[in-house]
Amino acid sequence: MASPPQRIPYPPCISQGCQDHKCCGGGYKSQWPELVGKDGIYAKQVIEKDNPIVNVLLIPFGSAVIFDFCCNRVHVFLDQNFNVLKTPRIG
Repeated sequence: MASPPQRIPYPPCISQGCQDHKCCGGGYKSQWPELVGKDGIYAKQVIEKDNPIVNVLLIPFGSAVIFDFCCNRVHVFLDQNFNVLKTPRIG
């Protein structure tokens, strides 16, 4: 029996030469438009279940982020009510 995939720690950023979320999916889901408007903690749980390789970073409204591209990271941008503001995707 094959062992389950392991979450790749972030940092460091792993890009595997990719510059698009579709390139890094590894056979797993790479974006979650259905989570827009949902609670941030719930979104983190769903994303980590759908893609066991990525790390989810919850980004509060107004926070600064570095926009380097990483296959092992999903930014989840949150509004003032801690709900998902835009489609989470690998990158």
